[in-house]
Amino acid sequence: MNEQTLSMRLERVAAHVPAGARLADIGSDHAYLPVALMRRGVIKAAVAGEVAVTPFYTAERSVRENDFAQQISVRLADGLAAIEAGDAITAISICGMGGERIRDILDSGKARLTGQERLILQPNGGEQPLRQWLMDNGYRILCEEVLRENRFAYEIIVAERSGPVTYSAEELYFGPLQMQARSPAFLAKWQRLLRLKQQTLADFAQARQTVPEAKVQQLTQQTQWIMALLA
Repeated sequence: MNEQTLSMRLERVAAHVPAGARLADIGSDHAYLPVALMRRGVIKAAVAGEVAVTPFYTAERSVRENDFAQQISVRLADGLAAIEAGDAITAISICGMGGERIRDILDSGKARLTGQERLILQPNGGEQPLRQWLMDNGYRILCEEVLRENRFAYEIIVAERSGPVTYSAEELYFGPLQMQARSPAFLAKWQRLLRLKQQTLADFAQARQTVPEAKVQQLTQQTQWIMALLA
């Protein structure tokens, strides 16, 4: 993967960035996404934010070698602290980290959100708490998808602030739009997870040490939800 050939996962993220956007890519790593979108003429400007020094320097080099130093600002900062008011950001991408981590980045950086940005999020697990945060903060989920790459199932969640929105517990768990679309990749993901959860429940039943009842109940509830989804 490089700034010319993105991974399938980042290609799907790129597809949700509006034409003419001013993008903040948080946790940008090599800055592959903003550089690729700039090369394609999709975005007007970008901020590549990175909290770690090594990927920060890598992103700087990638931007410089592609002659985009005027259009893409690479900043060493934690989360949304990379965004400045003058950036006039219209889209924010946060990819390749746990859903809880993405939620915490959004929550701790709420003061830097205008509410006009599109959020393009690609969590590696932890989708439920991330959707909970979106609902609690008035973000409606516009698009969701599951894709499988390198033996892993990845989810992409696109949201915009719309005012109050309510999702059921099951919708927060599976994704409200995913439940409707029921794509092959989505169903395959939950078939795999059902087997894992059923095995875990069987292991709990045989475990000599006491497993907290709340944990057993939660896992049982999730298993029942998945079985109903796949029925």
